[in-house]
Order: sequence, then C-alpha cells, then structure tokens
Amino acid sequence: MSESFSKKENRKKKAKVKEDKMQKKQERKTNNNKGKSLEDMLAYVDENGNLSSVPPKETKKAEIDSKDIRIGATPRPPEETTRTGVVNFFNTSKGFGFITDDKSRESIFFHINDISEPVKERDKVYFTREKTPKGYSATAVRKAGSESKKF
Repeated sequence: MSESFSKKENRKKKAKVKEDKMQKKQERKTNNNKGKSLEDMLAYVDENGNLSSVPPKETKKAEIDSKDIRIGATPRPPEETTRTGVVNFFNTSKGFGFITDDKSRESIFFHINDISEPVKERDKVYFTREKTPKGYSATAVRKAGSESKKF
C-alpha cells in the first residue's frame, strides 16, 4: 500500500514539530533557574534607577526629616476674595446681569439678589467670585464708589 504525497508531508510535519518540542524541552532543562541561590536571583537598583546584578556602593545617605515630606498637591495661595469689574449687561426686568472681571477679563454672571444696591450698565463694582455648577458667579456685588462696606 502506497502513501499519498500529502500524507507523507503531514507525517514529516508532525515529526518535525515533535522534534522541535523535544529540543525546546531539553533547552529548558539545561537553562532552568531551579536550584539557584538567593544571591543569584537578586537584582539591585542603583541611584539612577537602573537594575544591576551587583549591590550599589555604600554612600553617605542624606537624612530627611519626615516633616519635610509633602504628600499630595502643592497648596495654592488663597485667591483674592474681593475683585473689581464693570457691569457690561444688566436686565432689571429679569433680574440678572454680567460683570466683566478686571483681572481675568471673563464675563461673570450675577443675580439681582446678590447686589447690595442698585447698579446699571458700565458701573464699576466690587464683587466676590464664587464657583457654581454652571461656572463662576458674582456675589456681594456693590458699586465701587460706595462706602457702605469696606473691603
């Protein structure tokens, strides 16, 4: 009984795969890490963060006080509470307006309930900027010429 060409080729491929598998198994046996001492398996990190097989040289270590270690974000200086600006829009019937902040040049919303005295467009005002879900809002709005409250 004669074998077809494809059957012979398949048998050769299987034999080749089996041979390669045996060869890899033999390589793993000769190069295994079992039985190595702890010293052989250790890796060291030098002062530059690089791995090496030798321990780093003993150098004089700087003492750091635990009070000097800061964890977290760097604290920001407190923001100015009172700002100045100019009323660039005010709708008395709807009860809201916008102030152009002198420092940031952004337009900040204010409500009629947040003003201490009547204001109109182009009035110079003092106000406190407050963060709201919709952005910044001006509170404690008063005219710049008024001496009713000191800032």
